[in-house]
Amino acid sequence: MLSSQRHLFDIPGDVAYLNCAYMSPLMKSVIEAGTAGLARKAHPWELTPDKFFTGSDEFRATAAQLIDCSADDIAIVPSASYGIATAAQNLPVKKGQSILVLAEQFPSNYYSWQRRAEATGASLKIVPWPEDNDWTTAVLNSLTADVAIAALPHVHWISGGVLDLVRIGEACRKLGTALALDLTQSLGALPFSIATASSENDSLNTNLLNGVQPDFAVAASYKWLLGPYSVGLLYVAPKWQRALPLEENWIQRANARDFSSLILYTESYDQGARRFDMGERSNFALLPAAVRAMKQLLEWDVTQISETVGALNRRIAEAATEMGFQAPAEGRRAPHYLALRRKTGIPKELPELLAKEKVFVSVRATSIRISPHVYNTVEDCDRLIACLRRITS
Repeated sequence: MLSSQRHLFDIPGDVAYLNCAYMSPLMKSVIEAGTAGLARKAHPWELTPDKFFTGSDEFRATAAQLIDCSADDIAIVPSASYGIATAAQNLPVKKGQSILVLAEQFPSNYYSWQRRAEATGASLKIVPWPEDNDWTTAVLNSLTADVAIAALPHVHWISGGVLDLVRIGEACRKLGTALALDLTQSLGALPFSIATASSENDSLNTNLLNGVQPDFAVAASYKWLLGPYSVGLLYVAPKWQRALPLEENWIQRANARDFSSLILYTESYDQGARRFDMGERSNFALLPAAVRAMKQLLEWDVTQISETVGALNRRIAEAATEMGFQAPAEGRRAPHYLALRRKTGIPKELPELLAKEKVFVSVRATSIRISPHVYNTVEDCDRLIACLRRITS
């Protein structure tokens, strides 16, 4: 496990920020990278054409390491909803079929599918909230022959319930069901692997075929990837890399690196998933910041992050149980996510009351959502526990 990495962040000693699922703080090094990138535009004459590509290439290569795929499979997007909309535009579904989502799924991974179902005559099939918090079994029981697309998270944003995406991915492939994932509340804090074969020779290596293998997967940067707002990554499986992008912009075309040939309009796109990139992807401030954050995650190792944060949440869960709170059992929830419920309910004003003590969590639906990271300490957890005792006694 990791020791506290608080020194890498600008978090005052009297602040217990246990709310990464809302938005992560930026590391000092990430702010420096973003500031330096922003300052480059002060001298635009130094921004030569090649610099429109080096930053995005580095972003792709770094993101690919986090999810175990080729850099060519990564597109640069501004948000999770952009990636979900890209998937919804291209994955086939027809009248009489259904699109599978979870009960109380995050809106950005719901509305596009609702519209797609309405446009095609398909229906939304909603997996009910399982009383035992076993979302994996609930999804597998709902995966029937009529499901054309399973649009799922890795971690439920309210309950913290974790889905076994390897088992679900395997079930989807057997049925011919497409799998589209929103990894915004998990990537960077919970190990994940695409693990797709990258060539004919690789396809003979069965070790490469044990990953999730989604059709599309998106993650916004500003939560567990510890990056800035308005940038994220979209994985596009090779078989969909000739599909239609949401927008048509100059930099996604095959001749984009030669600025003098941009008026020679071409039907050809750049290789791999680059055709799905957002316009103005070469953000000289956001991309360097996002890359610096992802590199730090890789240095820490996501498995180590998960174990470290899991130990903090375990401490809180044990104390909260003694106060009458309920939480999903370990194994049914992601280690970095703790959702506490109570029969008497959660006061809506709880976050405000805690904030007065400089303790920060979220209330989502009927749960207190607690989401620490490696910048937190045991003392932060104990301050939350003490506050809950006072407020709920």
